[in-house]
Amino acid sequence: MRLITLATILAVIAGPAFAHHPMGGETPETLLHGLMSGVGHPIIGVDHFAFIIAAGVLAALIKSRLWVLAPLGLVTGALLGSAIHLLAINIPSAEILIATSVVVAGASMAIGAQVGLGVLIVAFAFAGIFHGYAYAESVIGAEKSIIAAYLISFSGTQWVLALLAGFVARLTIGQVSWKRTRAIAGSAIAGLGAVLLAQAIV
Repeated sequence: MRLITLATILAVIAGPAFAHHPMGGETPETLLHGLMSGVGHPIIGVDHFAFIIAAGVLAALIKSRLWVLAPLGLVTGALLGSAIHLLAINIPSAEILIATSVVVAGASMAIGAQVGLGVLIVAFAFAGIFHGYAYAESVIGAEKSIIAAYLISFSGTQWVLALLAGFVARLTIGQVSWKRTRAIAGSAIAGLGAVLLAQAIV
C-alpha cells in the first residue's frame, strides 16, 4: 500500500514534467538556455529520472568494471530518438513506450536482474530512443548551435546520473539492507511507471 501511495505521489509530481519542459516550456534562445534545459530535463522529468536511476543500478549489477559503459547505450539511444523527432519523424504512443520502459526497468531492479553488458546496452539504447524523442520536444525550432548544446548537456546529465546511481549501488551491495532497499526502490519506480502508463493510455 505504501508503494502504491508513493508511486501515486510521484506521478502527480511527474504530471507537469510529463507535459512540459525546462525553461517554462519556452524554446531555448541562447546557448546557456540550451545547456540549462539539457541538464534540467532528465532531472525534472520524473519518468526520465526514474528510468535513469534504475538503469544505473541495473548496470552496477554487472560483475565487471565495464559496467560504466552500459549507460552509454541509453545516451546513444536518446540521441537517436532526438534526431528522429528533430527530423519530424513521428513515433506513435511515445509516452506509453516511455512509461512502459520505466515499469520494466523498475521491475528488473526490484528483482535484481543481472543481464550481460551487451544485452543491457542494447536494451538501454532501445528504451533511450523513446526518452530522447521526448527530450527533443524542448528544442523544436531552436537554432542548431542551441540544439547541439542541449543534446550535449542532456547526454552528459543522463550518464552522470546513471553512474552516480550505479556507484551508490555498488557501495551498498553486500550490506544487509541492500536487497530490501533495492526491491523497495525498484518496486516504487515500477509503480510510478504503471501510474504514468495508465495516465498515458487514458
